[in-house]
Amino acid sequence: MLAATALATRPDFSVTAVTCRGDHPRWSETEVREDYRVVLVRRGRFRRRAAGADADIDATTAYVGVPGEEERFAHPAGGDECTSVSLTPALWHTMAGDAARPAARGVYVDARLDLTHRRLLATARAGDIDYALAEELLGLLAAAVSQAVCGPAPLGAPAPAGDAALVAAARRAIAEDHPASAGLFPLAEALGVSPYRLSRSFGRALGVSLTHYRNRVRVGRALDRLEEGEDSLSALAADLGFADQAHLSRTVRQYLGHTPTALRRLLAPGTPH
Repeated sequence: MLAATALATRPDFSVTAVTCRGDHPRWSETEVREDYRVVLVRRGRFRRRAAGADADIDATTAYVGVPGEEERFAHPAGGDECTSVSLTPALWHTMAGDAARPAARGVYVDARLDLTHRRLLATARAGDIDYALAEELLGLLAAAVSQAVCGPAPLGAPAPAGDAALVAAARRAIAEDHPASAGLFPLAEALGVSPYRLSRSFGRALGVSLTHYRNRVRVGRALDRLEEGEDSLSALAADLGFADQAHLSRTVRQYLGHTPTALRRLLAPGTPH
């Protein structure tokens, strides 16, 4: 029995939790997918047959799938739980360059990539799909694609000239609450660069991730509103683009060490500090 749960769906990508239960030692019927994807195992293992080769897939070995590829699966050791990341051709070429098909389909999952995978799932549960999950996703794709693609790829290119101007433009868009700043991918599109370049440039220029910077700005706005007497945390969360009130509270506590409710008391006129 196969069950799939969508964890995040955006125009450029989707992240799906896939669970296969039961023993299926024989090869399945041939399947053909029409997307680029990276599949990582969380628990269990299975076998995959594609392009005339068999591979054992488990927590230490992921695989890259491409459109039009015929594949079959077998589960000789029971079920498994996987994360399937599907990406558009445009995003694939952003990460892999002109390589329509990877030279290698297997991807070694070292401890760092394992941690990135776990952080991706954690950010999906936390609800910040458009920044935190998007940046974790780009890191995961960069690690996987760099193994799968031979030759030069955009991932290893040196920082282009003009990245300081790019970061400044991104900061202005976030400060002005431009509609495109609601997410990393639409912001990159509005600025005419790849999401990977925007994310990487921010870290190089400021020493913090784009997600961290955007949250810093939002926490500052939350402080302004609390100082002005805002009494609805749910309205505050919605206005500032948080997934919900709990997401707002977690983020504010992470950055300031206090909950919004405690900060409201601290910022009240006449409150001793």
